[in-house]
Amino acid sequence: MAATTATANEQSEGEQPTVIPSTRLQEWRARGAGLVQRHLLLCVVVAYLVLRVFSAIVMQAVAWRQDPSYIFYSTGHQDYWQMTHVWDGRWYQTIVEQGYPAHLPESGGVVQQNPWAFYPMYPFLVWVLMHLTGGSFAVVGSLLSLALGAVAVCLMAVLIRERAGAFAAFCVVCVFAASPPSPVLQMTYTESLALVLLIGALLALQRRRWWVAAALALATGLARPVAVPLAVVAVVALWLRWRDREADPIERREWVAMGSTLVGCGIASGIWPLIAWWRTGVPAAYTETMGSWRSSGKVVYFEPWVANFDDLFDNAFLAVTVLVVLIVGFLVIAVGPWSDAMGPIMRAWVLAYGFYLLAVLDVWTSTYRYLLFMFPILLAFIGAGWKVRSRRLLVGWRTVIWVGLGLGWQVWWCWTLLVLKHISGDPI
Repeated sequence: MAATTATANEQSEGEQPTVIPSTRLQEWRARGAGLVQRHLLLCVVVAYLVLRVFSAIVMQAVAWRQDPSYIFYSTGHQDYWQMTHVWDGRWYQTIVEQGYPAHLPESGGVVQQNPWAFYPMYPFLVWVLMHLTGGSFAVVGSLLSLALGAVAVCLMAVLIRERAGAFAAFCVVCVFAASPPSPVLQMTYTESLALVLLIGALLALQRRRWWVAAALALATGLARPVAVPLAVVAVVALWLRWRDREADPIERREWVAMGSTLVGCGIASGIWPLIAWWRTGVPAAYTETMGSWRSSGKVVYFEPWVANFDDLFDNAFLAVTVLVVLIVGFLVIAVGPWSDAMGPIMRAWVLAYGFYLLAVLDVWTSTYRYLLFMFPILLAFIGAGWKVRSRRLLVGWRTVIWVGLGLGWQVWWCWTLLVLKHISGDPI
């Protein structure tokens, strides 16, 4: 009876055809699938924390190679906590301790790098917790990110489970939490917070909880600039609901709630630039600040991808060819039947966010972090994206392979990008 039940659980998650376990490996596999099915969130949190311990060990090892003179707010002794607030972390610490400047710093009439490039929700939460606990920025900020990351992967698991099943959801979370840039989930960065808000909004849209989606979309406007692609997903969700209006009529109250989702996304896309304008008196304060991080000194759409690939390959034709192959490959992965299990909401997000990155990103090493938000595409990578579950082959083994590759790549990422080579650099 136990063997039959285990096999049923395994088959329900898109594994191999029903076979009564006859070997110890099959028995352990069936028990694992059953455990994930019954206690998905517990399994997700345990896997997430184990992988964060791995990242902490790597970060501590990297800390011993770091020159303290290059670290802002350095104590002179490099350790794990020092590494949690390098690079952009020092900007958030500046915001927590000094706030946002009333005047934009300039040199020769050109706006210089300043805190207005960084959204306020995360540093505000850190500031509150620091005053409540008396803890330092590094400890409070990194632990907050760690906790929010745990919430994010739980929401991620729920979101994916509704479309692809519990086992697929667990596997996606494992690959995500082992990915090269995953250490930022325990650093003083906004990725964890933004993922909580984004995944919550996607889940609300998937469940047609319009008011919840509107509130979370609005909150993203103070956490991270993802409201524009999220608005595209909201439009898709509203269209899907409108398409079902004959079988399920839309009442007046729901029309209002649906409209609120678009309003929330619209306000979120412009609220931070408006606040920056109001505080500094410069209409383009936010965009000019963002431009200070670009090689051209201003925000230019689409062109940086070609320019940076040209710099990387030192050959214009090869750069364009590689870029075209990457774009076509991304589209094939995202729209093919091997990604149907994402469903319309997650697929719309992957496509909208991908186009958004292509349009606005000055692609370089920070791209690693931005790709964390592309998590639904991992369903295709592990072979769990097929809607017909009998076509999902070797999902568990593929997951193990991707986790192993991710951990190895993560070591390189930490060793190469977390170590400051000069005081003004900003690779991540």
